[in-house]
Amino acid sequence: MFNVGDKIVYPMHGAGIIESIEEKEILGERQSYYIVRMPIGDMRVMIPIKSVDDIGIREIVSIQQARQVLESLKTHKVNVTSNWNKRYRENMVKIKSGNIFEVAEVVRTLMLREKQKGLSTGERKMLNSAKQILVSELVLVEGKNQSEIESIINDNLGCDE
Repeated sequence: MFNVGDKIVYPMHGAGIIESIEEKEILGERQSYYIVRMPIGDMRVMIPIKSVDDIGIREIVSIQQARQVLESLKTHKVNVTSNWNKRYRENMVKIKSGNIFEVAEVVRTLMLREKQKGLSTGERKMLNSAKQILVSELVLVEGKNQSEIESIINDNLGCDE
């Protein structure tokens, strides 16, 4: 169980801070929810407490793990299939895992691919989502703002965005 003030990751949505724990009745069912403020987009989400394990909610990574993630972006080895559909599915599985290293791998792979060959609309949307998820967690871990984290990511990838 998490507490108010805890920094957590909601796979597919990104990291946020639990602002409150509230009981609400939705569709006739009364249950407790974490009310989480997401730092990017200033969005608030309600997460049913009883679904936390099923969803894969976890605490944010440590500062050391965050640094390892950023360091992993410097590896420019990209070993991906040329089959767009298969590549898209593999990347989606990595994003849904909620594992920051896998999300960073998707960001790295897609950013490097974009630089070399360009991306389809679907992959560009996926890159934007994965990048937002990655940035949101690193913002909370590193205590930096969104543009600072995006700069670090771009520097580590050798991209000039």
